[in-house]
Amino acid sequence: MPSSVINSFSYHAESKILTIIFVSGYKYHYINVPQIIFNSFKSATSKGRYFNERIKNKFRFKKSATLLS
Repeated sequence: MPSSVINSFSYHAESKILTIIFVSGYKYHYINVPQIIFNSFKSATSKGRYFNERIKNKFRFKKSATLLS
């Protein structure tokens, strides 16, 4: 999953929470993300582009502490 902005991601289907860890080390939990959005994100050729077009500013989120220094 090479991406210049996204390090890794995971999805919890039961709670509909998409967790994205950016290369900056910041971790975001996007709330109420439908499974179909996650599936499309997972299969997108450009994760960063998909994120910017379909997730960013579309879903509420909670930001976690920086993981990397």
